[in-house]
Amino acid sequence: MHLPVHHIHNKRSSPIAGNLCTRCTNTNCLVQKHVSNPAISELIKSRKEIKCKKGQQFIMEGASVTGLFFLLNGKVKVVRTGLLGREQIVRFATPGEIIGHRGFGTEETYPISAMALVDSSLCYFSKDLLQEILKISPELTYDLMLFYANELNRSEIRVKSLSQMTVRERVIDTLLYINRKFGQNNGYTAIVLSRREYANYAGTTEEQVIRTLSALKKEGLVATKGKRIGLFDIPMLQNEISEHNFYLDS
Repeated sequence: MHLPVHHIHNKRSSPIAGNLCTRCTNTNCLVQKHVSNPAISELIKSRKEIKCKKGQQFIMEGASVTGLFFLLNGKVKVVRTGLLGREQIVRFATPGEIIGHRGFGTEETYPISAMALVDSSLCYFSKDLLQEILKISPELTYDLMLFYANELNRSEIRVKSLSQMTVRERVIDTLLYINRKFGQNNGYTAIVLSRREYANYAGTTEEQVIRTLSALKKEGLVATKGKRIGLFDIPMLQNEISEHNFYLDS
């Protein structure tokens, strides 16, 4: 069952020990990078942890913005509603990444939804407190500004690249992205995604994904094992989309 974000907070949130940030291994987390700053101590004390089961939605598109989420462990997909109500996957998130930032600031509602792909834990920071801390922590504010600038750059490059890619190139780009993001397990993707989810990220149809995978298998570039996909010749796949110069890490 999909629960509104505020409902999850009331039912599934619990305070975390204030010194957990000092022991956190998510070095990509902006807060963890600044944990030695005394101004961050109040932020750490008031944060909460949210436990999400696989398939549970913790941000609902259109819900009031209450704060930001940092993925502590697990895997998450971020989606928004496209034409005719179709799900469009904006990105996938791994530990240390921020979720819900597109609604932070002047926005009053979240423009995206977020769902756990596996059992996951998230750190939640309320909007009001985070805004207060940013006013007195210029280093964290600066890093957050750089994060938004990089996110905007990635979004603009992705929109431009996808508009110029063929369906085959979009699918290949998606396969490479999933491989970079989650890695492999015994030669196959470490995350189980449906063909529809691949299509929703690639901006194409499930049928086109299946057809492209079949062609790539015949060419010996990929293999499939149930829902898992193995990339047998990553350099060759990268070469197919090299003209788009699109090798973003996230």
